[in-house]
Amino acid sequence: MGAEKKRFALVVGRFYEELAEKLVAGARATLEEHGAETVDVYDVPGAFELPLAAKYAAESGRYDAIVALGAVIRGETDHYDYVCGECARGIQQVQLATGVPVGFGVLTVDTMEQAQARVGGGAKRDSGAHAAEAVLASLQVRESVRQQRRSTGFAPA
Repeated sequence: MGAEKKRFALVVGRFYEELAEKLVAGARATLEEHGAETVDVYDVPGAFELPLAAKYAAESGRYDAIVALGAVIRGETDHYDYVCGECARGIQQVQLATGVPVGFGVLTVDTMEQAQARVGGGAKRDSGAHAAEAVLASLQVRESVRQQRRSTGFAPA
């Protein structure tokens, strides 16, 4: 699917700056390769803040889709589990509440090495690009559904 005349927001958790930069580069390159008109970037401190930033972008009416990017690396406490779960749940709620697709490019890994492997580039290892591809696919589904006006056999009086 092309992204011509489409506007995108990247909301980026910057807690792991080096990872964030690579995720942004992968997502931006993918969207631009597909002809994106606009790719704006909004930074937040970490993954926990991503859902609210995505909500602001979705409710602004300025974007066709959003890509949420960041990383959460497991530590010695339960913090990882709470942040990962709430981040994913919040991003899903933004999509369902607004109808604006949000690609999920938040790494949830045990080690920095695992994170590095998922942003290193290549067909299987570019999570930013994969999140952008997912949001493009969601846009395509939305357009397909909108264009198919199937009759259920019921016609209101």
